[in-house]
Amino acid sequence: MTPAQCRAARALLEMTQPKLAEAAGLGLSTVVDLEKSRRVVSNQAIAAIRAALEAAGVEFIPENGGGVGVRLKK
Repeated sequence: MTPAQCRAARALLEMTQPKLAEAAGLGLSTVVDLEKSRRVVSNQAIAAIRAALEAAGVEFIPENGGGVGVRLKK
């Protein structure tokens, strides 16, 4: 998951950074740092953020020749 995918997923879900941090069981600074590329965030934290976003209703689209993306689940 890229920082842009994280921001886009939150926008699709109308989820704030604090709500995402809470859902992922992480500190707010971790979500902010990931989305702003301030520092390298651990793979474990990225996985927790991704799982929280997926549980809330988005799916991540891998690179398939058109670029990575995110969309709402049906």
